[in-house]
Amino acid sequence: MLLHELQHYKHKDTLAGYLMNLAVILYWFNPLVWYALKEMHNDREIACDTSVLHMLEEDAYEDYGNTLISFAEKLSLSPFPFAAGLGGNMKQIKRRIMNIASYEKPTFMKRLKGITAFTLTAVLVLGVSPFVSTYAADGSHYQWNSSSENVSYVDLSSYFGRYDGSFVIYDLENDAWSIHNAAHASLRVSPDSTYKIYDALLGLEEGVITPEDSLIAWNEENYPFATWNADQTLHSAMSASVNWYFQAVDEQLGSATLQNYMQKIGYGNRNMNSAFSTYWLESSLKISPVEQVELLTKLQSNSFGFALENINAVKDAICLSTSSSGTLYRKTGTGRVDGQDVNGWFIGFVEDSDNTYFFATNIGADDGASGSNASKITLSILSDMNIWIQ
Repeated sequence: MLLHELQHYKHKDTLAGYLMNLAVILYWFNPLVWYALKEMHNDREIACDTSVLHMLEEDAYEDYGNTLISFAEKLSLSPFPFAAGLGGNMKQIKRRIMNIASYEKPTFMKRLKGITAFTLTAVLVLGVSPFVSTYAADGSHYQWNSSSENVSYVDLSSYFGRYDGSFVIYDLENDAWSIHNAAHASLRVSPDSTYKIYDALLGLEEGVITPEDSLIAWNEENYPFATWNADQTLHSAMSASVNWYFQAVDEQLGSATLQNYMQKIGYGNRNMNSAFSTYWLESSLKISPVEQVELLTKLQSNSFGFALENINAVKDAICLSTSSSGTLYRKTGTGRVDGQDVNGWFIGFVEDSDNTYFFATNIGADDGASGSNASKITLSILSDMNIWIQ
């Protein structure tokens, strides 16, 4: 028994015990942690038994096992607090006795097999982990489980020309996805002005603006676009993509309220850790084309549980036109860096009497990747698919 306790000392199990207790304190509410620590405790006792047996002669194994049984019997009658490791419940004792009864000193071949298995496992884990951690940790891609969806992959590169981009469309009636450039479709980039759809919705929900009164007065600052230099309503601000209007909405909402809504609707990477006035303009907030389409389906079905009149007010603001093909709702977005258009969006949905198609196009380039160019690409694709014909 002294040998057993010395093995605990040799392997610094007291320190491990402190760490285990700390884990219980931090994760006291998690039953999996309690279960894992119980199993760790049991395995630690078996490991110490094995270390003792390795030092003993074979004819002493039975004596060691009988000593353990004897101690367990005595401790069950009058618990001794300083020898808790020697006891345990019947299931734990049974595991230890069976380990002792079946113990054989490892031969050279057994040790060699163990070392080989450990080495191969370590090489596999160390080899794979950099790729897994690099892809998942930075959050640059949306971890979309497309295997559970009805997805087809199409080649639409002829529409994109010199742009690196993707097109995603979801057919609601048939519950079917079509995707061009799957890697790009899961890539998170800045939403730019496409975010205004949800910014407007949050402003309506909090009463900053209302469907009946969405006017915000111009602050008399001179902006680069003439249409911006005037009082704005939700409809005019959305149509002309007036940044200052939505920045004014944000100022009244406050960052805490916005962050709560980010979590509620699951907007992209939910990251607002940048300048409050520009977090959605080529900054910290990112979203992928696939996520854009998922959010549009939730907007249309009001999965957010928002006021129906607010959902309809946003839809009215992004409604482009109605034709024999149905009604087209859309929003462009352009990301500009150092005076160059590097990130272009066109997202929305086509709604007719029989079906709704949700889409998102994103393009990227050193220049010319604007929302208007993304719009031209998208409308050409939708026309050739006979979904929207003007």
